[in-house]
Amino acid sequence: MAKKTFTKKELETLSAGEINRKIIYEGYSLLRTLGAENLRKEMVPVGKVCKTAVGYFITSTGPKNNYEKHCKNARKKLVKVLSRIAPGDYEGFPKDTKKGLVVGFNHPSLGEIGRIMMMKVDVMGESTMLFPVNLPWYEALAPFYDKIKMLGIIITPTITPSTWKKMDLKKGTFLYEAGNRIKHEFKDMYTDLSHETIKNGGVIFVAPSATRQQTVFKSKDVYDKKEPIIPTMSVLALRLYQDPEMNCDFLPMAVLPPNGYKKGLNMRKKYKLIPGEPMTADYIREKYFKDGKMPDKIPEFDYEFHQRIADKLPKSFWY
Repeated sequence: MAKKTFTKKELETLSAGEINRKIIYEGYSLLRTLGAENLRKEMVPVGKVCKTAVGYFITSTGPKNNYEKHCKNARKKLVKVLSRIAPGDYEGFPKDTKKGLVVGFNHPSLGEIGRIMMMKVDVMGESTMLFPVNLPWYEALAPFYDKIKMLGIIITPTITPSTWKKMDLKKGTFLYEAGNRIKHEFKDMYTDLSHETIKNGGVIFVAPSATRQQTVFKSKDVYDKKEPIIPTMSVLALRLYQDPEMNCDFLPMAVLPPNGYKKGLNMRKKYKLIPGEPMTADYIREKYFKDGKMPDKIPEFDYEFHQRIADKLPKSFWY
């Protein structure tokens, strides 16, 4: 069934939250509305695979009359099945995440997502995990949002710089202005949800590259600080540490995919998830928020975090 498109009035008046609800529950596509149907279609096959997988974990477990037990059993089955079809080595990750944790990782493929979910459920317990998801992938997953949530996973939409560029909207047009507003509101939704997730002892997983790429730094010029770095991690730090009671750590995670991997799921091939040296709450406050002052930007934070990922990977993954 074809996806519905938003009307001009809806794009003018609906908040990003309302647009998101229509994407989840009413079959709307923001990508199609903005003329990027090709980006939506690219992720349809992955969405079908995920739909089948999530449906299996939910329908094949019970008891159906006890929501909490049902969710717990579905998560146990998730670990059991993924350990066979999406194996991963993830020794050394923290088990206590009661104060919340932000995990940032390099993103060479789609395959690490399944391994990360397995690691989180297996090692880090029952707390919620939050994934910001690029809009093409998000629209593929959104129709079964509630089932994904039963597995302890909250997804929230984001429009990455790479996707925004691919949309190729003409500056000054109505669609450009509407899309740009929604893009920024999605970002605000994500940072607010991040704060709520951490306050409740959850874990946030985010790929600071904001796109699939083997390397930690986009280029050698970024590594050499000749070009700006995408401020993904510092945006989160600035939002979270506005709260004087915030005490979460930022954990770098190196993803080492199997030899000969492709950008897809790489089923039945083993990945290595390697924890890097954490940036603790005390360290972050002392170095980046001296005297409780909140700077507007802290690009040094992003660079240091990226470097801690790179330190756990071969040089070919650096830039």
